Amino acid sequence: MNSNIDVYKKNLYSAVIADTLDSLGYHKQVLTPGITSLDPNVKICGLARVGLYMPIYHDDEHVKVYEHEIALVDSLQENEVAVLCCHGNKKIAPWGELLSTRASYLKSAGCLTDGCVRDADMIREMKFPVFSKGTNPVDTKFRGKMMMADVPGEIGDVRIESGDLVFGDNDGVVIVPSKIIKEVTSKALDKVNSENTVRDEIKQGEKLTDIFEKHGIL
Repeated sequence: MNSNIDVYKKNLYSAVIADTLDSLGYHKQVLTPGITSLDPNVKICGLARVGLYMPIYHDDEHVKVYEHEIALVDSLQENEVAVLCCHGNKKIAPWGELLSTRASYLKSAGCLTDGCVRDADMIREMKFPVFSKGTNPVDTKFRGKMMMADVPGEIGDVRIESGDLVFGDNDGVVIVPSKIIKEVTSKALDKVNSENTVRDEIKQGEKLTDIFEKHGIL
């Protein structure tokens, strides 16, 4: 799978993956709009590692606010994406430059969160893929804690589990369930090739009606 991630990232885009999922009966795999890349030139593509957060309102020696978060980041493998499910809570920024630096060293494929991130300028300079609800300079301390990792979660109204494929670009973020990654990506790559043919025919002046009748693609 790791050897294919670069192929997917280079050749696919969110729209063609979403269309392919639709054709297979998976109609609710695109995150609700509003989760975007810190850098519009950077895509995200990799296998999810899910962490679930809850709000907290204090900190003391028993809270250990970072314990599960640090363990998840330290365990990231090549081409894995830290998916931090904050239930849309923008009052916390569970990701920043130091975690990006560690994850980059581990060859992680990025971070996806429906919370916020901080140290945005430094992360952009690193070209590390981070998609979030926005930016916020606050720490999670006193505000939120990761409670569980590698369990099913929900982000942007889409169910996600560790091992699912995360793909995001300027159009949005789509989640491909692990059991159909091979089928979806194979069909999506075929669709890209067909769309290239359609694009050439459009540029040559052929009518959309004729093109759609011939290829079934627009």
